[in-house]
Amino acid sequence: MTQGPSGGFASVFHDSRDLTPFREGRIRTPVKGLTEGLGEAVSGVLGGRNPARLSVAGDVPRLKFLSNRQAKAMHDAVFSSSDPDRLLALARALPGWAGLCYVMSGLLVYKHGGYLRASELLQRGLSTRIDDDASQFSAQYLGRVVTRVEVAERVEVPVLFSEESVFLALSHCLREMGMMEAALQAVVGLPPSLPSALARCTAAFALERHRDVVIWTNGLLNTDDLSAALLLIRARSQRARGNFDSAQAALKEVLRRRKTSLALRQDALTDRALLALDQGRMSLTPRSRRPSPPDELETLEVIRKDAEMRRLWENDFRQLGGE
Repeated sequence: MTQGPSGGFASVFHDSRDLTPFREGRIRTPVKGLTEGLGEAVSGVLGGRNPARLSVAGDVPRLKFLSNRQAKAMHDAVFSSSDPDRLLALARALPGWAGLCYVMSGLLVYKHGGYLRASELLQRGLSTRIDDDASQFSAQYLGRVVTRVEVAERVEVPVLFSEESVFLALSHCLREMGMMEAALQAVVGLPPSLPSALARCTAAFALERHRDVVIWTNGLLNTDDLSAALLLIRARSQRARGNFDSAQAALKEVLRRRKTSLALRQDALTDRALLALDQGRMSLTPRSRRPSPPDELETLEVIRKDAEMRRLWENDFRQLGGE
């Protein structure tokens, strides 16, 4: 939860908007990542698109017949090229479009895995104002651009081009570079949603701000894989704080929904085992607590040690006395 305008708290994972730029999240595994990459390459070849270009939901939007020279150049650089330097050259030639060019080149570099350069381009694009023509082009043609953003470990969310897609991608870049505080600040101002909550809690957990994670995720239920991944972070924060019962309840909620991703269910089972070890149990059943040694045995062991020490002392005293 986060502080609301009335002084109360509002959840960071419940999006009240009718339409959101997010699409169905995916839990990445080595096998699934390989098949998805191969499927994207095959579909790109069959559809006539290079998989190294920016992804588009559906067909590439057609340019209007009477579009000006700047719009034609931008359309070609965004949808027909996989080279970010082409967008950078366009930014130098069209100062009024520079901010948009930096953002789109940053998203393209992010897709290629260049996190340091992508973070620089995205931040520069966000801080550069664009003119009205560039703003209209963005509204008319860029709404179908899709960016697959990693909002938590192995959790990817395809996001339609929007403020969220840019800031979530920037936050991931900063996390990859170890700049966790900056990564957290990048998503603090976003509207509440599960993807932004995952990105926020991932950075907060890395900063060991476990109390914030617990407050932000209070009342969360397992409704899909994104919420299940967020519950795992909540359970780990509760475990770090020593709240074992609350951590167990969060893991139980992850396992409750039968259609939860197998990878997340396995993570939850692993965390349950670690939770049992932290509590000194062989399992999480009430009867599995390790019994403490009886006081009588501890006292008897002390008496035995005292008697042995006294015997050794008496032997030494006799030897000194010549006996």
